[in-house]
Amino acid sequence: MRITVLNDEKPGKCAAEHGLSFLVECKSKILFDVGPSDIFLKNAKKLKVSLDDVDVIVLSHGHWDHTNGLKFISGKELVCHPDCFVKRFRKNDNEYNGPPISLEEAKKKFRLVLSEKPHEIGGNAIFLGEIPRLNDFEAKETEFYLEGGKDDFIMGDSALAVKTEKGLVVIAGCSHAGICNIVEYAKKVSGVERVYAVIGGFHLSEMNDAGRKTIEYFKKEKIVRVYPSHCVSDAVIEKMSESFPVFPVRSGDVIEI
Repeated sequence: MRITVLNDEKPGKCAAEHGLSFLVECKSKILFDVGPSDIFLKNAKKLKVSLDDVDVIVLSHGHWDHTNGLKFISGKELVCHPDCFVKRFRKNDNEYNGPPISLEEAKKKFRLVLSEKPHEIGGNAIFLGEIPRLNDFEAKETEFYLEGGKDDFIMGDSALAVKTEKGLVVIAGCSHAGICNIVEYAKKVSGVERVYAVIGGFHLSEMNDAGRKTIEYFKKEKIVRVYPSHCVSDAVIEKMSESFPVFPVRSGDVIEI
């Protein structure tokens, strides 16, 4: 399989903006998140990658930096959790932090598949749906709130699991559900115990208890390759690299599995 990084906040071969967008090519062609703008389209053009034959768009969750690109694409199948299109805000500045379109608009622009349950895509990829939050160190606090003032723990945060000959590849957008919770659920849903690679945003902005326990979990699982992307701090990446192979992701990278 191949993953092309159409946007990450660290520049590489291509321009970068805060947010994430991956093109995942396995048995199907999946656009995983669409970033904060039309930068995913501009970078695809620069990389000479066609998005015309994308089979499905998958959204990891409903934050603007993963969904704003929906304004610039239409007509595809779109798979996401039902709460992706709710109105949400940041606590620190009360800024709107949700998607650029409503649920009604999404239904008009796309062939919409809303699923809290795992949803198979193309034979070897699974949209995980809602992630059970089972451990004691992830997803315990939130920086966001919903319209009306209720805390927003982004219960619709999801991920993609791809079954390969080398093992399971887990692709996360921001891991608000917790990257360890996500990997555990990916193993359960796929029936694959061996995790070869974990790629994407891990929601680890500092080297704290959650960071240390995540490193311990990755070591225990003997994950062969770790590709930290959006929302993983340099301090966490440096500490991870002391324990296992780490390959920080940059805009324009191509990952071959």
